[in-house]
Amino acid sequence: MAYVLRINGVDHRLDIDGDTPVLWALRDNLGLMGTKYGCGISACGACTVLADDAAVRSCGVSVEEAEGLDIITIEGLAEVGMGDMSDAWVEEDVPQCGYCQSGQIMAAAALLSENKKPTDAEIDAAMTNICRCGTYSRIRKAIHRVVEER
Repeated sequence: MAYVLRINGVDHRLDIDGDTPVLWALRDNLGLMGTKYGCGISACGACTVLADDAAVRSCGVSVEEAEGLDIITIEGLAEVGMGDMSDAWVEEDVPQCGYCQSGQIMAAAALLSENKKPTDAEIDAAMTNICRCGTYSRIRKAIHRVVEER
């Protein structure tokens, strides 16, 4: 069956099984490799994307469920005026291994679209993605940097 997914402002017609996770549609069908596979059970957050401005773990959402949502991936973040997130990550030297960072950035973008000036406690509560390298203090610092620069 064919599904139409709106990804980074463009409608894509995909002839795939409706149970296919959005993560695999992005990576395997659309070639958008910035969204990472981590755990496959929606626990780690490496696969986080924005769906109607909310942080969503794309490994746990089917293509059928995602039809009609406006999905933004790390590749499309700058196009929606949030490229400063990635810039702050670089300026604050957040990544170590970097594997989780696209998901971290997407979760932070969702937080700042909802809360323009979060406290440390609000950041900690919202940022539930796992970073094996433990760069949480630098992630928090990068989020504050975006707030200050905006």
